Amino acid sequence: MVQTNPFLKSLKTLKVGQKEYKYYDLQSLDEKKYRDLPFSTRVLLESAVRNCDQFQVLDKDVYNILNWADTREATVEIPFKPARVILQDFTGVPALVDFAAMRDAIKRLGGDPQKVNPICPADLVVDHSVQVDLSRGPNALKNNEEREFERNRERFLFLKWGAKTLRNMLIVPPGSGIVHQVNLEYLARVIFDVDGLLYPDSVVGTDSHTTMINGLGVLGWGVGGIEAEAVMLGQAISMVLPQVLGYRITGHLNQLTTSTDVVPTITKHLRSVGVVGKFVEFFGPGVSELSIADRATISNMCPEYGATVGFFPVDETSLKYLRQTGRDEGKIVAMESYLKAAKLFRNYADPSEDPVFSEVVELDLGNVVPCCSGPKRPQDRVPLSAMKTDFSECLRNTAGFKGFGIAEEKRSASVEFTFENTAYKLHHGSVVIAAITSCTNTSNPSVMLGAGILAKKAVEAGLTVKPHIKTSLSPGSGVVTYYLKESGVIEFMEKLGFNVVGYGCMTCIGNSGPLDESVTEAIEKGDLVAVGVLSGNRNFEGRIHPLTRANYLASPPLVIAYALAGTVLIDFENEPIGHGTGGKPVYLRDIWPMRDEIEELERKFVLPAMFKEVYARIQNGSEYWNKLEAPGDVLYPWDSDSTYIKFPPFFEKMSKELPKSTSIKEAYVLLNLGDSVTTDHISPAGSIARTSTAARYLTSRGVAAREFNSYGSRRGNDAAMARGTFANIRLLNKLVGKPGPKAVHVPSRETMDVFDAAEKYEADGRQVIILAGKEYGSGSSRDWAAKGPWMLGVRAVIAESYERIHRSNLVGMGIIPLQYKAGESAETLSLTGSETFSIELPADIQIGQEVDVKVNDGRSFRVKVRFDTDVELTYFRHGGILNFMIRQLL
Repeated sequence: MVQTNPFLKSLKTLKVGQKEYKYYDLQSLDEKKYRDLPFSTRVLLESAVRNCDQFQVLDKDVYNILNWADTREATVEIPFKPARVILQDFTGVPALVDFAAMRDAIKRLGGDPQKVNPICPADLVVDHSVQVDLSRGPNALKNNEEREFERNRERFLFLKWGAKTLRNMLIVPPGSGIVHQVNLEYLARVIFDVDGLLYPDSVVGTDSHTTMINGLGVLGWGVGGIEAEAVMLGQAISMVLPQVLGYRITGHLNQLTTSTDVVPTITKHLRSVGVVGKFVEFFGPGVSELSIADRATISNMCPEYGATVGFFPVDETSLKYLRQTGRDEGKIVAMESYLKAAKLFRNYADPSEDPVFSEVVELDLGNVVPCCSGPKRPQDRVPLSAMKTDFSECLRNTAGFKGFGIAEEKRSASVEFTFENTAYKLHHGSVVIAAITSCTNTSNPSVMLGAGILAKKAVEAGLTVKPHIKTSLSPGSGVVTYYLKESGVIEFMEKLGFNVVGYGCMTCIGNSGPLDESVTEAIEKGDLVAVGVLSGNRNFEGRIHPLTRANYLASPPLVIAYALAGTVLIDFENEPIGHGTGGKPVYLRDIWPMRDEIEELERKFVLPAMFKEVYARIQNGSEYWNKLEAPGDVLYPWDSDSTYIKFPPFFEKMSKELPKSTSIKEAYVLLNLGDSVTTDHISPAGSIARTSTAARYLTSRGVAAREFNSYGSRRGNDAAMARGTFANIRLLNKLVGKPGPKAVHVPSRETMDVFDAAEKYEADGRQVIILAGKEYGSGSSRDWAAKGPWMLGVRAVIAESYERIHRSNLVGMGIIPLQYKAGESAETLSLTGSETFSIELPADIQIGQEVDVKVNDGRSFRVKVRFDTDVELTYFRHGGILNFMIRQLL
């Protein structure tokens, strides 16, 4: 460090074994300023002081974080080195494909391919591949696991290659659970111990719901897959020092509400406050009322309210949870001592420990009422008492986030059909999918046991679920099944059709599997707004199932309740949920679980021994996994016949020298998009439609339609993924004028599939860009939402605003994110998308600089270049993060 460093007196050296570590002594920096820092900011500071000599952390970085109260309003860039990285298989496979391709590129350019390994510890949990092919019945779990391995054998072999040849990487086999729940219950360290050096656990993940771990006091959030790869290769994350909103919780939940009900309440509240790019830190006496599972549920939904993290500092409840989940007692004792010494341990009841926040908002838990979210976005909270009227209004409203535009004469439409030799009717609002799914809720014993109690009471009252409704239970870990069985409630859930169908994300990510053909025909015949109800975290259009136009997020007990009712057009307060034994009307209040009933079961049946037993064998894998024999070569032996794992084109033209030109000349608009275009609209997701461009490609490679699998499972094949980019059936390209995965090739005015239009532009040697509205790229942190557009030839996006992770992903792929000036948009500038655009970036482009966009009709307008940090500028000059990393390794 330079002698001018004002913190030099607090720079210390610690020798542990043969290693020396340089670090700043937090205690001697400035005690008052440190105590005023939000707890989440203290973790950022700890990372800076710990890595001061390892990552060229400068004294100004320590100064800026410590003086957060003065610097928080400025755009101050800081480095952050997470302790670890976590991945799921949909994003993990392409990350490993990139690692394998980087090894080939390093060798081609004269370097050592064995240098390409994770430096930062990385865990990958295989949880996104399993689908709900079979739902009801005792064989559902075995059948779905068999189909998973049939479909994904090539992918799993590739992952096994990664486990063999990549150092410092743990792969958790399929069938173990959902990544975020496994992270919470097993992988999270809370405190790292490296050769006796203690420091806080922190994590970035290739899934936006990585934020769930903040409920346990581990600072973590989702990043782009490309950015995560850079962290795995030893790079610190360059980030803007965030503002921290304090969210004060008071009061008590009433007997009828669940932690799931708290989530949409907070989500809607924080969406209205505006927290994009900020940290949210929870405090106040009401936090002590929330279990770690409750807190994790709130933190899990952080992407839905738009913040970077929703952080709960470690307290006594956190330590109690670690003991409950079978963590080592000696480590917990050492952890407590360290956290208290480092002032990272929280007493929520003591207001004298409250730090300084950028601003404070408040929630009284007593005001929370049962609710759902939908029908198309997780932030659209609907009180349970208003669901019937709200859905009726949605039918009437014009198409949009809260409307379906159903003409008056068609609102009472119904279609008769036959299922298993019995006649049924479907109408608008009929529930056809009811899924207890997602780590968001299956990690929480209180709502899972609550669902079991409701199921027991319903069965005892003589209620049933119509057999054509696709019901399923996909727990986030084996522990859930364990306590549901031990408590005796699972048999009642099974009687209502909620059999365990697999241990993975399943319906929550769109792996809901097919509906029965008779149900499909009825929905299509009546053009019905059929409904999915799930205990998940996302319900964007086209995500859950192509035929469920309305999807509601709900607590597990409410999922069962709506399955019993068979429709969302019901007023649970005044209408019976059904008729039971002897035709007696049964109301929801008659079977609803009370909080004290749930707590009694939780005390008796959620035990440390369960967690120890389940996680002791988590790395063993199933018989299917253990039969796979993967290669162990340093360089992956690519198979040219594979339709799952393909050598990607990202580094084919790369040289040791930096690319020269960044200008865009007379580019056509591939897509002219509106507001809230999500990564579900951009990135290939869900099933591969038989009429799609990707389907035509797979058919040409000899793949039968039944073997198409999902886009997520084919993320290791860029040819399939490029063809599936912007293939969402709900995508609205203004150049086309109606929903669908279509584009207009402007010179010929021909409407065609998006991939075909992009291919035609490329053949003509023309560049393309995208025009978009507000919140472009919101949703899951999918790297293919940036890789796909790059492969389509997209070199810039001009949007009104961006979701944080997606903007970072665009930069990581070398795509220029441009932002209209405040108050301007394609509409205000009278841009139709039929024009061509030229953009010249200066060689010395600066953070936040404005540049001119020239239109071919002689007009021009100014836009802001959204490179937000110096490191992002560096990545862009190299053509992307991975190109930069290859040159660094060379």
